[in-house]
Amino acid sequence: MSPTREIFPTQIYVAPLLKGRVGAFNRQILKESMQLREDDRAGRQWSLTRYPGGFTSYGSQCQLQRISPTFAALERYLAPHLKKFAADLALDLRGRTLVMTDCWVNIMPRGVVHSLHLHPVSTISGTYYVQVPPRSSGLKFEDPRLDRFMASPPRKATAPMALRPWHTVPAKVGQVVLFESWLRHEVPPNPGRGERVSISFNFNWF
Repeated sequence: MSPTREIFPTQIYVAPLLKGRVGAFNRQILKESMQLREDDRAGRQWSLTRYPGGFTSYGSQCQLQRISPTFAALERYLAPHLKKFAADLALDLRGRTLVMTDCWVNIMPRGVVHSLHLHPVSTISGTYYVQVPPRSSGLKFEDPRLDRFMASPPRKATAPMALRPWHTVPAKVGQVVLFESWLRHEVPPNPGRGERVSISFNFNWF
C-alpha cells in the first residue's frame, strides 16, 4: 500500500440523461430553445455584451422549468442523477431538498466563448447537451487549488486525471454533467461550424 494519501477530492458527474434514446425529447427542447432566442428580445440584448456572438437566456429567462413542460420534464429526468451525485458527495441533506432554482438556454455559434466562472449562491450546477456539432468545445474545469501551487513544477503529460490542473469533459448530445457550484469552469472558443446548444441549471438546498 502506498504511503501517499489522496485528500480533498474534486468530483464531477457525467452520464447519459436517459437510458433510452433521447431523440424526441431533444428535438422538442431544441425547438423551444431556438424559438426562445427569436422571442427573447431582452435576452438577445443582454447577450450582446455578456455573451458576444451567442445567445443565453441567463439574464432574462432563467427559470424555464417553471414555464415550459419540456424544461419541467428535464428537471424530472435530472432528479435521479442529482440524488446519486449528492450521495457520492456525502452531502447531509436530512430534512432538506435540493431544488432547481435556475434553468437557462445557451447557444454558441462558432468562435463564441464562455469565460472562466463559477455559480454563486448555488450548491450543484450542471449542463445538459442538446445539440453538439463536430469539434464543439467541451466543458473545461480548473483545479480549485491552482492559485496556491506557488513553486510547483508542471505536471507530466501522463499524470493521472486527478493531478492535472485542468480537465475537459467533451460535449456529447444527451449527456448531463454535474459539479459543485464553487468549481470554476469555462467553455473555450467553439471551433465547430454549427451551433452548440446546451441547457444549464443550478440546484440549491436552502
